[in-house]
Amino acid sequence: MTDDDLWRMHHEIESMPYGPGQIAALEQLLRRADAGDDRHLAFAARVTGTTAYVYGGEPAKSFVTFSWCLAEYDKDPQPYHQRYTHQLLWFFKYMVNAMVKFPELPLDRTYAVLDDMERRYRDSGHSLQAVYKHRYLVAAHLGDDEAAEQWYRKWMTTPRDALSDCAGCDPTTQVAHLVRHGRHEEAVALAEPVLAGRLTCSEQPQGILTALLTPYRETGRGDAARDAHREAYRRVRGNLADLWDIADHVEFCTVTGNEARALELVERHLDWLDRAPTPAAAMHFAAAASAALRQVPAELTVHRRASGERPAADVPAGVLADELAGTATALAERFDARNGTTHQSGLIARKLAAGPVGEHLPLSASLRRPAVPAPRTGSEAPVASAQPVTLPADAGADELLALAEECWRTNRRDGLVAALRAYDERFGDADLPATTRAWRLELRAGELSQDDDGVPVAIEVNREALAAWREVPDPLRAQVVAGRLGVLLSMVDESADEGLALARESADYLTGHGGPRDRAAGWDRLALAHVHRERWAEALDALDRAEADADADAWLAGRVALHRTHVLEQLERAEEFRDAAARSRRLAGELGDAEMLTGACLAYARATDDPADAVAACEEALSVAPAGAHLPLRVTRGRALMAADRAGEAVEDLAEAVTLCVEQGLEGDALLRWELAEAYRVAGRLAEAAEVAEEAVLGLDRAGAQAEADRCRHLLSGIYAGLGETDLALAVLDTLAENLDGPDNLPHRAQVLEESGGLLYDADRDALAAQRFAAAATAWRLAGYQVDELRARRRELLALHWSGDLPAAVAAIERVDEALAALPAGADEPPVVTYERAMAADAVARVLIGEDRLTAALDRVDGVPERLRSIEAFGEAAQVEVLTGELLLRDGRPEQAEGLLRPVLGGLPTGSRPATQAAWLLARALDEQGREAEAAKVRADHGIEED
Repeated sequence: MTDDDLWRMHHEIESMPYGPGQIAALEQLLRRADAGDDRHLAFAARVTGTTAYVYGGEPAKSFVTFSWCLAEYDKDPQPYHQRYTHQLLWFFKYMVNAMVKFPELPLDRTYAVLDDMERRYRDSGHSLQAVYKHRYLVAAHLGDDEAAEQWYRKWMTTPRDALSDCAGCDPTTQVAHLVRHGRHEEAVALAEPVLAGRLTCSEQPQGILTALLTPYRETGRGDAARDAHREAYRRVRGNLADLWDIADHVEFCTVTGNEARALELVERHLDWLDRAPTPAAAMHFAAAASAALRQVPAELTVHRRASGERPAADVPAGVLADELAGTATALAERFDARNGTTHQSGLIARKLAAGPVGEHLPLSASLRRPAVPAPRTGSEAPVASAQPVTLPADAGADELLALAEECWRTNRRDGLVAALRAYDERFGDADLPATTRAWRLELRAGELSQDDDGVPVAIEVNREALAAWREVPDPLRAQVVAGRLGVLLSMVDESADEGLALARESADYLTGHGGPRDRAAGWDRLALAHVHRERWAEALDALDRAEADADADAWLAGRVALHRTHVLEQLERAEEFRDAAARSRRLAGELGDAEMLTGACLAYARATDDPADAVAACEEALSVAPAGAHLPLRVTRGRALMAADRAGEAVEDLAEAVTLCVEQGLEGDALLRWELAEAYRVAGRLAEAAEVAEEAVLGLDRAGAQAEADRCRHLLSGIYAGLGETDLALAVLDTLAENLDGPDNLPHRAQVLEESGGLLYDADRDALAAQRFAAAATAWRLAGYQVDELRARRRELLALHWSGDLPAAVAAIERVDEALAALPAGADEPPVVTYERAMAADAVARVLIGEDRLTAALDRVDGVPERLRSIEAFGEAAQVEVLTGELLLRDGRPEQAEGLLRPVLGGLPTGSRPATQAAWLLARALDEQGREAEAAKVRADHGIEED
C-alpha cells in the first residue's frame, strides 16, 4: 500500500466505533506503518491507538503507545508540536486513571506519572486543575480521606482550562465524592444544571446518570432513578470499557429489589469478566454480580459462555456467587497489598453484602412486578364454577353420589370433591350395595382424571371401576367407564392402541343401547382419544356424530362445540373454525361456566379476522377467567391489539404476559419478550424496545433457538438504528452476518451485509460501507440473486465514489458491468430489472464525471429517463435528466442543457432538492449563453444565490 493509502486507512480508523474492530484495524495499520519509513504516520497511529485502547476496553495497551509517543515527542517535538501537544498532555489523565486499576503496577510509578504531568502542565502554562483532580482520585482509591479532601478542595478552587475534564465528567466525579460522604441532596443539586445543559462528551450523560443512581434512590426520587438507570445502561451496555459502570447498574437493580433484572444483566455481561478492561473493573463487577446472584434461588442456573479451555455451561447461581465472591475478594487483597491499606477489601465486602433496601422500585420494561423464575409446577386443576354446592345433611349414599356426578357433569370440581368427601365421611365403612361401590369407584376415577398428575392413578381406578360395573353387572355403565378409560389410555403412548379400541367399542355400544346423551358423550370421548393421538380427521368425524345428539344436554353440547372448534383449528379449516368458535362462545356464555367460556373466547379470538372482535373476545374472557388462564389471554389480546394498530395498549398485555410466564416458571418468556420488543418499537418507545429485545436475544441464545435469536437480533439492529446508535446496530448486524455463514443462509447474510452497508453509508462512513456492499454483492451472487447483486454493486460504486477513492470507484465499474451482463436480456423484463439497470447507469455516469469522461457518461445515461418513466419511476427519471443536463453543460453544450432542463424543472416540486439543482444548472446554462437577465430570474424564482 502507498503512504496515501495508509493515511486514508488511518482516517477511516479514526471514524470507526471504539471496540475490537477498531483495535484490530489499528494494529494492522501499526504493523504497516512500522514496516515503512513514515515516522509521522507511526506517531499519528499511536496517538489514535492510545484513545482507541482506553475506550475500546484494552487500556493496558495504551501504556505502550503513549510511552512511545512521549519519547518520540521529547526527542524531537517540532514535527508534532502544533497538532499533538494538547493530546499528549490530555493522555496523562488516561494514564493515571488506568494505572491505579492494575494492582501489579507500583504506586510509585503512578506518582511519578502524576509528577511528570504536573511539570509539563506548569511548563506549558496550563492550569493544574486536572492534576489536582487526579491526585484526588488516587487518594480516594487508597481510602486516604484526609489527603483526598485536601486535593478535592484544591481541585474545586483551581481555575479550569482547556485540559480540564468536560462539563459533564468533572461533576460526575464530584457527585461520586458527595455520595461517598452521604451528601445525596447536594449531589442531586450539583447534577441538575449539568443535565439541563448540552453534554457532548463520549462518556456523558451516561457517566453522571450512573453516579446519580444512589443519590436519586436515597432521596426518594424513584422515577428519576429509574429513568437514569434505563438511559445510562442503554448507553453503556455495549461497551466493554464500561464494565465498572455496568457493575453499578447491577448493584442498583439488586438494592431496588429487581432480582430478575439484576440476574439478566449479570448473565448478559458475565463473559466480559474473561476480558475485563482492568482488574479493578473485574473486581467491582464480580462483587456486584455475586451479590445479585445471592438474591435468587441457589439452584437456578446461569449460562456462562465458553472461554479458553472452559466450556460453556449452565452454572448454579449459588456456585457462581461463591466463585465471583472469591474473585472479587482476591483482587481486593491484591490492591490492598499494593496500596498498603485495607480500603479496597472493606469496599468489596460491603458490595458483596448488598441486598434490597427500602421499597421495591420497578425497573424492567418487560416485568411488571418483582419476579424471579420459580421451579416448574404441575398443571393447575380446572377451576370450578362459582355456583355454590349444598350438601343435604340427611342425604343418603346414592344421593351424595348423584350430586357428585351432577357436579362433575356441570364442571363444578369443588362440588364433586365436597360431595365425595361427605360420602366417605358418612358411608366410607358401611356395607353398601355393589352398585353403590362401583359408582363410588367411577367417581373416584373422575376426580383423579381432572389432574394431569393423577392420570396414572386414574387409569388404575378406572380399571377397578370397569371391573366392578361388569361384576354388578351393568353393561351400559361399564361401557361409559370403558370410554373414559380409553381416553386416559390414549394419553399414554404405550397404551394408545388399547385406549382407542376401548373408546371405539364404547361409542359403538352406546349408540345401540344408550339414550341421546349417552350416544353424544360416547362419540365425544372417542373424539378426545383421537385428539390425544393428533388424529384430527377421525376426531372430527366422531364429533360430527356427537353433535347430532348433544342438544340433549346443554353442558355436553358446550363441551362438544369447544372440542370441535379445537379440531377444526388444527385441520386449518378457517371458515368452519370461525363458525364453530362463535357457536362455542355462545353456548359457553349461556352456561355461565368460566373455564368453558375462557376456552371458547380464546378460540374465537384466534379464529376471527377482525382484530377488534378478537380484543373483545379476550376482554370477555378476562372478566371471568381463572388466574391460570390469564397468560394465554394476555398474549392473544396483545397480538390482537398489535393487529389493530394499537401497539401502545399491546405493550401492557405483553409485558403482563412476560411477568406471568416468569412467575409461573414456564418456558417461552424469551419469545414473549421478542413480541413485546416489537410492540414497544411500533409504539415508538425505542429505548424500552432495545432493552427488551436484548433480553429476548439473551434468552433465545440460552435456549438454543438460533433462528429465532437471529431474527430478534435483526429487530434489535433496526431499533438501535432508530435510536441513532449506529455502532450498536452495526455490531448486531456483524454478529448476525457471522451466524448466517452457511450456504442455506446466503440470501439472509447478503441482506444483513447490505443493511450494514446502508447504515455506514448514511453515517458518511463511505469506505467501510463500500466493503459491506461488496461482501453483500458476493453473497447475492453465490445465492443466485442477480438483481440483488447488481443493486449491491451499484451501492458499492456510489460509496467508493463518495469516499473520494476515485481509482477504486473506477475499478468498481467493471464489477457493475459484470453484474449487468449477468442479467437475462429481453423485451419483457420485470420493472425491478429495468429500475436497477437504469440506476446502475446513473451511478456509473457519476463516477465517469470524476474522471472527466463526459462522453462516456452521456452514453451511459442515454435513454435511461425514458426507461424509468416506463415503470413510473418519475422521480428517478428527473434525477437522471438533471445529471444529463449537468453533463451537457460540462461538455460545452449549454443550449442542449437548457432544452433538457426547462421541462424537467417545470415538473419538479418547487423547493425540492432536485428542483433547486435543476434551477442552478439552468441558470448556469443561460449565463453561458449570455442571457444573464433570464438566469437571474431563474435564480430569484428558486431562491438561489448567484455563485
